[in-house]
Amino acid sequence: MTATEHALELVRVAAHAASDKLATNIVAFDVSEQLAITDAFLLASASNERQVQAIVDEIEAKLREVGAKPIRREGERQGRWVLIDYGDVVVHVQHEEERQFYALERLWRDCPVIELPADVTSGGRG
Repeated sequence: MTATEHALELVRVAAHAASDKLATNIVAFDVSEQLAITDAFLLASASNERQVQAIVDEIEAKLREVGAKPIRREGERQGRWVLIDYGDVVVHVQHEEERQFYALERLWRDCPVIELPADVTSGGRG
């Protein structure tokens, strides 16, 4: 099984939104074969808590424009790692230090990488 076209579209919209707010190291994984609860993960980094929140706000605004509403959101109070669950897609916006420490890319390295649009900033797989 692979990620649905709907999930891939949400990933593209969220990746563009994150890039618009200068997120770094934007990467997406198709986790549909590993997890029954979601199709894709999108990871993005920010250099400070204020930027984490700006990225989260932009992702939520852009996904709302295409009719997607988050099921749940976690981590906003600390602003170091915010998780936004859209059902088909789970978005992780992390402070650079959390991104390095938790290294989610290593956990999901066996999952296929979802190719992002060329105009989305991407710093690689970490």
